[in-house]
Amino acid sequence: ESELQSLVFWQMGSLAHARWNDVAAVAPVFLVGLLALWRLATPLDMLALGERQARHIGLDVPRTRLLLVVFSALLVGAAVAFAGSIGFVGLVVPHLVRMLAGPGHRWLLPLSGVTGALLIVVADTAARTLDPPSEIPLGLFSAALGAPFFLWLVLHRRGRGAA
Repeated sequence: ESELQSLVFWQMGSLAHARWNDVAAVAPVFLVGLLALWRLATPLDMLALGERQARHIGLDVPRTRLLLVVFSALLVGAAVAFAGSIGFVGLVVPHLVRMLAGPGHRWLLPLSGVTGALLIVVADTAARTLDPPSEIPLGLFSAALGAPFFLWLVLHRRGRGAA
């Protein structure tokens, strides 16, 4: 029964079973991935212009795409192994930060990481304190926050595109 509950919480996302040993095991992977993506901030800005334009200004587009996929997968894999799948954080936070800080990836990447971490801490605190002694799975809580925002974002962009 304990293992089933652990599996369910991992599938829905939880920090309840996180230990400092787990943090120490995942930290090097995060550091490598974060540094690599931060170094790819300028190529990401170039890709935002479009593949053709990025190629014209000297970017090796296939190599850059491969590096982005590899390091993004590394970070996502480490995060999911640590806390389970916590939906909507990766969808909502970068869009929110882009609306507030602008499109430059040199700031967008670290601010998205900090804002996402802050959202997870706030959501985890709320998930643990709203219905004591039980805990709401973090993925359900973040989806309850993220789904309405993402819906608003889609409708807002659709309305702006139609105008």
